[in-house]
Amino acid sequence: MAEEKEKAAEGGTSSERKSDAQMAKAYEAAGQEQEGILLPKIDFSMFIFSLNSSVLVHLGILDDPATGRKSKNMAAAKQTIDILGLLEEKTRGNLTDDERDMLKHILYDLRMMFVREAG
Repeated sequence: MAEEKEKAAEGGTSSERKSDAQMAKAYEAAGQEQEGILLPKIDFSMFIFSLNSSVLVHLGILDDPATGRKSKNMAAAKQTIDILGLLEEKTRGNLTDDERDMLKHILYDLRMMFVREAG
């Protein structure tokens, strides 16, 4: 019973909890322990490319990596395109020219593909 209470209290009180900086440091250290898994550097462009790829999978243009087959999910495609549109709106004035242009062109292309696939 004491062990259960101890586990339940692992979050601890606010004075026992790690600060945001301590948690960020612990998170980075835990991530470094995942040896052998090389992932690309995360930046805004990579994030946008990832969402772009998701839309292409949902439109049935690219194979679904989970199944190895093409299938359409138009609702998920539209939702992801809308997320990209939201990012364009919310980051206006905060992107480099290259990031802004990339997002603008990707959104245009994905919207055109969506209309073509939906028609």
